[in-house]
Amino acid sequence: MFDTRELGRRPGALKRVSRSVVAPKDLGIEVIGVREGATIELDLRLESVMEGVLVTGTARAPLTGECVRCLEPLERELEVDFQEMYSYPDADDRSREADTGDDAEEEDMLFLEADLFDLEPVLRDAVVLALPLQPVCREDCPGLCADCGARLADDPDHHHESADIRWAALQGLAETMRDGEKDNAPRERGDDSQEK
Repeated sequence: MFDTRELGRRPGALKRVSRSVVAPKDLGIEVIGVREGATIELDLRLESVMEGVLVTGTARAPLTGECVRCLEPLERELEVDFQEMYSYPDADDRSREADTGDDAEEEDMLFLEADLFDLEPVLRDAVVLALPLQPVCREDCPGLCADCGARLADDPDHHHESADIRWAALQGLAETMRDGEKDNAPRERGDDSQEK
């Protein structure tokens, strides 16, 4: 929770805050995210406006995950910017009087509670939306061998001599035909003259 009491309700009042916070649980997606308990560095700018407090900030957090191609562990640094408006509790009453008619917008509003605001939902949205959906250890990662699972980056010349089992019978027939052609090949003329 962050305190806005120093700002008061004076529009234009400004306060800058730098703080380190502990990452909450499940801050990420299946393959990459911020480990629970990791340190997130926040630089915030709190600005008092007529309706509430406008929070603009930057979060820096260490990411851990795995490459989606080769499954190797990877670590990255994420920096994400965000901005959110925290309305005064009585701003809801004023907006009802104005009757904007946009119920969805009212549901998405965040409010100050006793001059305090909780940044976690905003931080969670900003971080998760900034994560790569398909993280890779490097852009040209070749991944894993489809046959044996070997990491192709470790052995670039890795390959298998494999035939599709659906074609195995035809391959056997082709080899039989090649062997038969060798047996039936015409002999050279020099061989014929020696036999006479």
